Amino acid sequence: MASEPILTARGIVKRYGRVTALDNADFDLHKGEILAVIGDNGAGKSSLIKAISGAIRPDEGEIRLDGEVVNFRSPIEARKAGIETVYQNLALSPALSIADNMFLGREIRKSGPLGKVFRMLDHAAMEKIARDKLSELGLMTIQNINQAVETLSGGQRQGVAVARAAAFGSKLIILDEPTAALGVKESRRVLELILDVRSRGLPIVLISHNMPHVFEVADRIHIHRLGKRLCVINPKDYTMSDAVAFMTGAKTPPPEAMAA
Repeated sequence: MASEPILTARGIVKRYGRVTALDNADFDLHKGEILAVIGDNGAGKSSLIKAISGAIRPDEGEIRLDGEVVNFRSPIEARKAGIETVYQNLALSPALSIADNMFLGREIRKSGPLGKVFRMLDHAAMEKIARDKLSELGLMTIQNINQAVETLSGGQRQGVAVARAAAFGSKLIILDEPTAALGVKESRRVLELILDVRSRGLPIVLISHNMPHVFEVADRIHIHRLGKRLCVINPKDYTMSDAVAFMTGAKTPPPEAMAA
């Protein structure tokens, strides 16, 4: 990649007692790319992503965002820095409306005394922004912005979660298994949504076990093994069988991939 990385991690170590989840792990995300992160169960993918998104604090190592060293103490701090994460469980509140979920934790208050003294929310402003963001991503098949999230299909819920991330993620978006619980048609829409978000200039980290999806949308593939980055490959140069073989240790990656 020609561009400078927007996010780098070097020598990340995370231990849980005697178990080393991350063992001097490295990571690079470039501007405007979709970087897939794959690895066998227990390889340390989740710990790596949690370290980047502020969910855990590494024991050792350095993370840089836009060249500046960052030490996130919580996911809220990572969000404030422009890193949005869509977890596999979506972190949506089913009983609340689409608009309320879009602004959950960052509600807009009315101007003047109504907002400052009485803490009244500006529902009209939040509904307008939510509607605009969903429209931008082609998600306004949802008729009513005030309908409860629990009335939506799985694909629509995933769409709301991705739209929320795209609305507030100023630097990058992390997607954790976004198509895991979806059918073929809904998975297709989410993949299109991911490409739409990338086309707007936001880099995306995609964690997925679905190899066809990874090879379809990823610009590069980060393969994680035994707590560290094994290699980074270009999906145009390798097959899905190659990726699985690297991931499981059945095959050794070429030196140029391991040096990436």
